[in-house]
Amino acid sequence: MSLSEAAQTDAGGSYLWGRWSGFALVVAAFTCAADQALKFWLLLAAHLADAGTIALGPFIDIILVWNTGISYGLFPQQSPAGVWGLLAFKVAAVALLWAWLTRVQTRLTAAALGLIIGGAAGNAIDRLHWPGVMDFVLFHIDTASFTFHWYVFNLADVAIVAGVVGLLYESLLGGGAAKAP
Repeated sequence: MSLSEAAQTDAGGSYLWGRWSGFALVVAAFTCAADQALKFWLLLAAHLADAGTIALGPFIDIILVWNTGISYGLFPQQSPAGVWGLLAFKVAAVALLWAWLTRVQTRLTAAALGLIIGGAAGNAIDRLHWPGVMDFVLFHIDTASFTFHWYVFNLADVAIVAGVVGLLYESLLGGGAAKAP
């Protein structure tokens, strides 16, 4: 039995490649490349590590934060085993998302999954060569009587959230979202 035949499911489709896989792969590659390019530019050209906080406006700053945990800094990991465990979790999540991607029927669902996969890959790459995921955007509201600071995030996080919004839109209003395997 060939690899192609082994990948066939009872429904006759493949968990390795589907109708929209190429499109989603381009979206994921562009997302990951843009995320990495922006991070390198902020570190090497804008010298963010030396600059401290760069105010872009009254509610948004650029600031360097190394996230050693998962979303929102939960479960920070300092040990090599913890870092590799988080990386393994991301690889497994991307594999499951890819399997789902091979079954999608619409371009929107494929783009959404491509954004999520690309964002996850961008953050996973950070863990391979930096002390954690490089986060740098901070939304905040500071008044005399109230202070609110959102979690610091990056372009990959924006892509992941946009992908989730696309999936929610497709499943709630689009009517064409594929079921996860």
